[in-house]
Amino acid sequence: MKKQIKAPSHLSKQAKDFFKQVLADYCLEDHHLKLLRLACEAWDEKEIARLIIKKEGMVFTDKFGQFKANPAVKIQNDARICFARLLREMQLDICPEEARLPRPNITKS
Repeated sequence: MKKQIKAPSHLSKQAKDFFKQVLADYCLEDHHLKLLRLACEAWDEKEIARLIIKKEGMVFTDKFGQFKANPAVKIQNDARICFARLLREMQLDICPEEARLPRPNITKS
C-alpha cells in the first residue's frame, strides 16, 4: 500500500495544488519530494516578493535622489531562478508517462 503524501501545510493554495499535481503526474522518490517542497517554497517566496513590488514599486529614490531597486526585486528573481533549477533537477520536463519508468542509471566507462 502506497502511503498518502500531503502537501506541506505552510504552502499557499497555489503551491499546494502544484505539489499535488506533480505527485499525481510523476513517480517521485524521497529526495524528489524534498526538492518539490523546496520548489513550492521558492514559488511562494516569488509570489510574496511580487506582491511587495506591486504595492511598493520596483524602484525607490534614496536620500541622494538616486533610483535604487526595491530589495524585493532580487528576492523575486532569486526565487524564480531557484524554482526553475529545482524543476530542472527533478527532470519534470519529460512527459509524465516516461517519468513513471525507472530513471536511467548512467555510469561512466
